[in-house]
Amino acid sequence: MPKTDRRPPAIALMGPTASGKTAMALDWAERFNGEIVSVDSALVYRGMDIGSAKPGSDELARARHHLLDLREPHHPYSAAEFRTDALAAMADIGSRGCMPILVGGTGLYFRALFDGLSPMPEADPSLRVKLAAEAEAIGWKAMHAQLAEVDQRAAARIQPSDPQRIQRALEVFRLTGRPISAWQNEPRCPPRLPFRFLKVALWPERQLLRERIATRFEVMLAAGFLDEVRRLRADSRLHADLPAMRAVGYRQAWEHLEGHSSAEQFRQLVIHASAQLAKRQRTLLRGECDVFRVDPSANTERGKLKRLLLDFVPTS
Repeated sequence: MPKTDRRPPAIALMGPTASGKTAMALDWAERFNGEIVSVDSALVYRGMDIGSAKPGSDELARARHHLLDLREPHHPYSAAEFRTDALAAMADIGSRGCMPILVGGTGLYFRALFDGLSPMPEADPSLRVKLAAEAEAIGWKAMHAQLAEVDQRAAARIQPSDPQRIQRALEVFRLTGRPISAWQNEPRCPPRLPFRFLKVALWPERQLLRERIATRFEVMLAAGFLDEVRRLRADSRLHADLPAMRAVGYRQAWEHLEGHSSAEQFRQLVIHASAQLAKRQRTLLRGECDVFRVDPSANTERGKLKRLLLDFVPTS
C-alpha cells in the first residue's frame, strides 16, 4: 500500500480562454483559504489589462493574486522565469497556511512547472545581440530559413513571424552545435513539487465557448481596449513582433490601428484567433491523463467536482 502523501494541497485550474476560470478560482480561494497564482503569459505584462482580462480591483479584493504585472511589455518573460517565480509564490502562500490555486491557460507554463525544463544552455546576451543585428540586416524570415537548414523540426513548429523563438533556437544551436529540438526531446524526470496537485480543466461546449469569447470581446471593446493599445503603440520601445504584442487580441488591434482592417474585420479576426487559441488549449489538455475535465454548465459534472474538491482539500 502506498504511503500517504503528506504534502499540502494545491489546485491547478486550467482550461481554454473565456471558459470561466477566474470566477471559479475566486470562489475556491474564498472557500478554501486560497491565493491565486496566475499562469498566463499576458498577465505578467504591465499596461496590458483590458485585452488580457486582467483581474480588476473587485477581484483583487476578494483574493490575493501573484505573478501579475511582473514586466514591462518590451521585456520578454520566459517559461523558466515563470517556473522560478511560481515556486517562490507557492512557498510564500504555503508559509502563511494558505493554499495555492494556479489559474490560467498558458500550457507552456504549466508544463515547465509540472514536467521541468530541458537542460538547455542559458541565454547568452552577447550572442543574442549578434542575432538581433543579423535579423535587422536580413529579416526574420531569412533567419527562419537559417533555422530550417539546421533544425527542420523546430522550423516546422516555429512560425517565421515568431522572432523570440527563432532567436532562441538559433542561439542554442550556435552555442552547442545541437538542434534545440534534440534538447527538447531528451527524456525528463518530472520534479517532485512541494505540493500535491488536483488538476482541473474547465471544458465548456464549443459553441457556448465561442459565444463567451465573442461576448467577452465586446466587453473589452466597451471598456476601452483600443485606447489601451493606442497607449502601448505610443511607447517607442514596443513593436508588433514583441512576444507581449503577439498576444491574441493585441496583435489584431495593433494591425487594425495601422489601417489593415475595418472595425468589423477586426472584430472577426479577434474572435477567430481566440477560438483558435481555445482549440489549441483544449488539444493540449486532452492529452493529460491526470486532469479532471468538467463542463461548468452541467449540474452533474459540477456535483462531481464539488465532491472531488471536498475529498482533496482537508477541512476543519
